[in-house]
Amino acid sequence: MSQSAQKLRLSALIALVVGSMIGGGIFSLPQNMAASASAGAVLIGWGITGVGMLTLALVFQTLANRKPELDTGVYAYAKAGFGDYMGFSSAWGYWISAWIGNVSYMVLLFSTLGLFFPAFGEGNTGPAIACASVLLWAIHFLVLRGIREAAFLNLITTIAKVVPLVLFIVLAALAFRFDIFVADFWGKGNLELGSVMNQVRGMMLVTVWVFIGIEGANIYSARAQDRRDIGKATVIGFYGVLLLLVLVNVLSMGIMSQPELAALKNPSMAGVLEHVVGRWGALLVSVGLIVSLLGGLLAWTLLCAEILFAGARDHTMPAFLRKENARQVPSNALWLSNGLIQLMLVITLFNDATYLHLLYLATSMILVPYFWSAAYAVLVSWRGETYENEPGARRKDLLIALVALLYAAWLLYAGGVQYLLLSALLYAPGALLFARARRECGQSVFTLLEKLIFAGVLIGAVIAAYGLYDGFLTL
Repeated sequence: MSQSAQKLRLSALIALVVGSMIGGGIFSLPQNMAASASAGAVLIGWGITGVGMLTLALVFQTLANRKPELDTGVYAYAKAGFGDYMGFSSAWGYWISAWIGNVSYMVLLFSTLGLFFPAFGEGNTGPAIACASVLLWAIHFLVLRGIREAAFLNLITTIAKVVPLVLFIVLAALAFRFDIFVADFWGKGNLELGSVMNQVRGMMLVTVWVFIGIEGANIYSARAQDRRDIGKATVIGFYGVLLLLVLVNVLSMGIMSQPELAALKNPSMAGVLEHVVGRWGALLVSVGLIVSLLGGLLAWTLLCAEILFAGARDHTMPAFLRKENARQVPSNALWLSNGLIQLMLVITLFNDATYLHLLYLATSMILVPYFWSAAYAVLVSWRGETYENEPGARRKDLLIALVALLYAAWLLYAGGVQYLLLSALLYAPGALLFARARRECGQSVFTLLEKLIFAGVLIGAVIAAYGLYDGFLTL
């Protein structure tokens, strides 16, 4: 099959961005947000998220256009700006976030099916894990048939999952009551929520989770038919998904009170629509979620393999991950990713890991790649690289990059110490693959600065391991 036959058009790239972002998160958004925040804090949180994520989207768009040679995804920005180990760590963290995210999708999918088949329980029972494993390998062999074919199927499922979301928004808008929305607007009647700032901080990881995938088009830079489509797909996908997310969240808070929403089972959109139109509303949302999760699983399976393959192409990852099958699918990267997903599925059977726990862990792993991407955009504009005759554009892009960097730093703070430590525990083993890749290139493993950075990661990993053993940290 020719290289051109596997190139992705703008529609496919937009579908990869939207399909990556719209998975299971939006269907659980009403409960996830209400568990941490009142309506007033939610509006503030979405304001921060909207500005922060928009600047990140613009950062990815700018870097895609101004640094076209960096066509191996978001980790390439960390590598270009801050060295090989930071580049590897960004790739490693992004990859772990992607496959843990797929595990959370599996748990949520079978938790939803548990509404109809009680044996699936909360998605982490024996029958649920067994069926999730069958689904995992069915998707695996589908992707092995070809990236372009899988991307086309992802386009179809993306369209199919947006339809029930739009219907939910229409029905919720008709049932919206302003008096419910403004009742206890700042959450003062619920002491468990804490201050408005604590509420905003508490909802931040959820807002990041529902936007993970915003950089999806950048991951496929090398496979795009037209390089300019990368930035277009990122921004178009962002605006569309932001509109859907805010409407679903805010309209729900005008239908049921914060305590009622917080008490719903996930997918909580089903409970909200059932409150409006009856049982058929819950069934509609459940079917929409199942389609959405299947599409999300496909999109993230593609991303899991692509990030390892892209890293191997420029020697950030070991050479064995560069292997492609006859249909130009990175087969070794796919086997490694899905093998670890299978292992994590088995662990959830004994660990009772829930959707929310996996969500927070996956989100914390992607914060570092986001931070270094924004930091690299600051460097590029600060140094004036590619801005020789564009002082106005340079100042604008520098301001945008600085806001994105501050937002990424805020996210690291909002995530809390627990998830930073757990992230260190997952980052540390990656040094083995980094060392192998460096030795394959005949280079020393770490520079002096990288040794100090790795020492810090190792200390955090040891603390996290002890915390898990002692019980003051949990998955």
